[in-house]
Amino acid sequence: MISVLLPYRDAEATLREALESVLADLDAGDEVVAVDDGSSDGSAAIARAVAAADPRVVLRATSSAGSGIVAALTCGLDAARGSFIGRMDADDVSLPGRFRAQRALFDADASLGAVGVQVEAFPSPREGMQRYVAWQNEVVTREDHRRAIFVESPLCHPSVLMRRDALDAVSGFRESAWAEDYDLWLRFDAAGLGLAKVPRVLFRWRMRPDSLTWTDPRYAPTRLVEARAHYLAVRLAARPFAVWGAGQTGRRLARALEAHAARPRFFVDVDPRKIGRTARSAPIVDARRGIEAAARGEVTLVVAVGEPGARAIVRDRLAGADLREGAAFICAA
Repeated sequence: MISVLLPYRDAEATLREALESVLADLDAGDEVVAVDDGSSDGSAAIARAVAAADPRVVLRATSSAGSGIVAALTCGLDAARGSFIGRMDADDVSLPGRFRAQRALFDADASLGAVGVQVEAFPSPREGMQRYVAWQNEVVTREDHRRAIFVESPLCHPSVLMRRDALDAVSGFRESAWAEDYDLWLRFDAAGLGLAKVPRVLFRWRMRPDSLTWTDPRYAPTRLVEARAHYLAVRLAARPFAVWGAGQTGRRLARALEAHAARPRFFVDVDPRKIGRTARSAPIVDARRGIEAAARGEVTLVVAVGEPGARAIVRDRLAGADLREGAAFICAA
């Protein structure tokens, strides 16, 4: 059984379409748990009307208006009966075949904890969001997600279907100092629960200027770096590490890692003007020395480069030196 959690607040313009798009794709024994987080418009009336026509809709409300996304999702999760927990937002559109395709991936790989789909951003995504969605859509397999988890959030939260037992194993939805969905995927990864994506566009992700992505400080780039550092420091605890990239991206990540008592042994860079100098009190060495140290098992290389295309170039170079990603080096941002 699938239980889809759909929190809403003041979404009367889009709520009916969102609900109907999900209901059209669910089986008779599934459900949508629609959670009102203190709407002051006609949203609750729309939800009641849809529920009156379709018994698969379960209505709930947060204890106080404006409790936020985590409280609303937790309220919905408490009411959910399914062994699979789907997500949906009140302004997005779920496309036909989504849940069947996601269930098929779970059937094929029992190690997966969460499965997304490729998405289409609409109506007019900003250039940066277009690049992000294109990148996200290229991250498909479990291994892709494992390699991408410290670069960016690899899944569109409202497009995801999760195993209930996996979600419970990582303590469900929780508040954090950074984006709650990225924190969730990082917890899945840390617990060894796989992430994957159906390689088909089965979700339309609405871009709004008032969305949390643009308005909530927890989604700010500095907070996302803090999120990566929080979980990456644990991955790096087994042996010393070095940061490949002595530019802004590498230094920023190194600074965030210092908050967890994780300091790079050295930085690696290809710019001859930087080699021989220091970054955050650590020496900057050339690529040859960095690769040799990683090949000897002395350090894990954390590739943190910001120039477009640079990550792919470094990744290919390290793979060509027989260094295995996830062991000898990790890509981050």
